[in-house]
Amino acid sequence: MSVGFIGAGQLAYALARGFTAAGVIATHKITASSPDTGLPTVTGLRKLGVNFTTSNKETVKNSDVLFLAVKPHIIPFVLDEIGPDIENRHLVVSCAAGVTIQSIEKKLSLCHPAPKVMRCMTNTPVVVREGATVYATGTHAKVEDSMLLEQLMASVGFCIEVEEDLIDAVTGLSGSGPAYAFTALDALADGGVKMGLPRRLALRLGAQALLGAAKMVLDSEQHPGQLKDNVCSPGGATIHALHVMESGGFRSLLINAVETSCIRTRELQCLADQEKISPAAIKKTTLDKVLQESTSFGVKGRISLLNSKGTNSKN
Repeated sequence: MSVGFIGAGQLAYALARGFTAAGVIATHKITASSPDTGLPTVTGLRKLGVNFTTSNKETVKNSDVLFLAVKPHIIPFVLDEIGPDIENRHLVVSCAAGVTIQSIEKKLSLCHPAPKVMRCMTNTPVVVREGATVYATGTHAKVEDSMLLEQLMASVGFCIEVEEDLIDAVTGLSGSGPAYAFTALDALADGGVKMGLPRRLALRLGAQALLGAAKMVLDSEQHPGQLKDNVCSPGGATIHALHVMESGGFRSLLINAVETSCIRTRELQCLADQEKISPAAIKKTTLDKVLQESTSFGVKGRISLLNSKGTNSKN
């Protein structure tokens, strides 16, 4: 089995590093492609021993399981490019927020009668094999395809199959969740520093508190509310601190964050359906659509619009 990533950003790097650390696939059987060779993640992939190329078609050729790890609005253009190269052996796995299985199958079916497509939502903690992944199966994907993807993703954390209509909500919760946790940890460390702790110690203690609390939830049958109550002594410091958090709308902020991320995910699907691309986005993928023969000046070869300057955005 070989694995390919179209897109060489944070997610591709995290998955490649997680897969190799878990021992489920050797680095020389992983290929990643991106037109932007200067990305820090590209350097990281190369250091891991992953094959890197600027050609999406080459990635397809060298892969059995193909992860689409680019921005949602890039997906239609990538599919137009790689569609003719998809074969029966390929399992196409989209990691793009909001992009539906149906939309991918519709594109690929123009070149292949029964493309095997799956959709997954994971998160960056796969890099330390503590990811949270859900996946849904497309029309033509078989049971063994589901088993293969689950084997890969379970090697880097928790993995479970869900109905596709739940994936947008998952994006808002666990997909974006690490960012919420990092923000909370940063704030906790600032609080420790304010009260006199050295920064390094404050960060370590805050991270360990979150790690321990998460493990208690996963290992216990108790509700998080009960575990919270167990920490609070009558009239003690913790219940006073929780009162401040409730007064600031802490719970509502988290609920609203999940909701907003979910809604934005659905908006991204609309952008993908419009198949519009900005100059900045063009630079993020190698597309035949933005390559053209230069005949007007009698120059042979291809001119790539990928060389046009645009604002870089993170994967």
